[in-house]
Amino acid sequence: MLTLSAKLKTASIVAIAMASLSATPVLAEDITLWTLNFDNNAANTALKKVATDFEAANPGTHVEIVQRAVDEHKTALRVAAGSDKGPDIYFSWAGLGLGGEYVKAGLSLPLDEYYTEYKWNDELLPSAAAFADLYTGGKHGVPFTFKGEAVYYNKKLFEQAGIKEEPKTYEELLAAADKLKAAGIPAFTFGGTVNWHVMRLMDVILETKCGAEKHDALKAMTLDWTKEPCATDSFAEFAKWTKDYTLQPFMGIDNKQSYSLFTAGRAAMMLEGDWLVSQLNGSGANLDDYGIFPFPTNTDRLYGFAEYNYISTKSKNPDIAAKFLDYFLSTKVQQDLLGQLSSTSVNKNVQYANQKPLEAEWLGIFQKYGKVYMNGDQAFPLDVTTEYFRVINDVASGSTEPTEAAKQLQSFIASRS
Repeated sequence: MLTLSAKLKTASIVAIAMASLSATPVLAEDITLWTLNFDNNAANTALKKVATDFEAANPGTHVEIVQRAVDEHKTALRVAAGSDKGPDIYFSWAGLGLGGEYVKAGLSLPLDEYYTEYKWNDELLPSAAAFADLYTGGKHGVPFTFKGEAVYYNKKLFEQAGIKEEPKTYEELLAAADKLKAAGIPAFTFGGTVNWHVMRLMDVILETKCGAEKHDALKAMTLDWTKEPCATDSFAEFAKWTKDYTLQPFMGIDNKQSYSLFTAGRAAMMLEGDWLVSQLNGSGANLDDYGIFPFPTNTDRLYGFAEYNYISTKSKNPDIAAKFLDYFLSTKVQQDLLGQLSSTSVNKNVQYANQKPLEAEWLGIFQKYGKVYMNGDQAFPLDVTTEYFRVINDVASGSTEPTEAAKQLQSFIASRS
């Protein structure tokens, strides 16, 4: 039998132990999200609210959001890819170039089991979800936003040139461009000083001339640009467009000036993103004067790019990370986020009220296309993108012949290995 002194000592030890346990915080299921500090502050505020609401719905879970500028964010991801530490979730652009850099480096966790568990394909726009299937070894990432690019056209200029219907094939587009040229109206306006604006024309021509499979292989650098005839044909076609069908001299203006010339009726068409609707509306343009149609490449794929959230292989809580992404993608949350992250949600079940006709057209396009091809600067690594820009600009300005363009680009690609 314990003495009174021993009993008191035992009680004291138990009390201290209990006090110690009560003072020790319960280990929460913490996850960290690395993302950008977005220029649109509404997006920053909305994202933080999503995290707070998720925490409230999942007691004991904490979501830490780390935001950086673009270059600092890319640097942090490259460091994480080469170390044993990193975020649970990270933001990146989708595609074989930028997003693919981290997938190839082993930073991205395949998400096939989570796509099945949460039935994400039942909720996501097919065009937005398509980027997850670009990589080998499984599905990677889920959509954060998706941006489509298509042809905006001036209805009055089409009518003036005798064009009665939107072109549905590439051949019909060429015929429309010839009618516009005969009427003294440039078919397209581009801004050449920013590189990526003119790149869009080369991208869609590659898709048209090479077809989906070869286009993807050229951008993935698994096909030799000098041995695939469609690559040289594409540069030749691109040269013809820049000489015969564009508002001159486009190489001396930027994308903003190109936009102003389009709204002034100086050219009939502009190859732009879905965001142009709000830009047109904000500048006081009459939206009824414009129409849109996907650039007709005859491949049944939509031109565009996406921003994705990826689960990191460094995550100690991938199941919680997936649960957070499922919450973010859910219809209710996406409905609440509408207009804060983007004018169009990546969730196909979101309802839209008071849509303008052009916005409704975009939604129809997004719902129609289940396959996409992406901008060259999203598909290529950064150094190849820079060379791609240079070659395109030289062909557009006439300083490089189309027959030499493919050789120069392939020579640069070969020099990297």
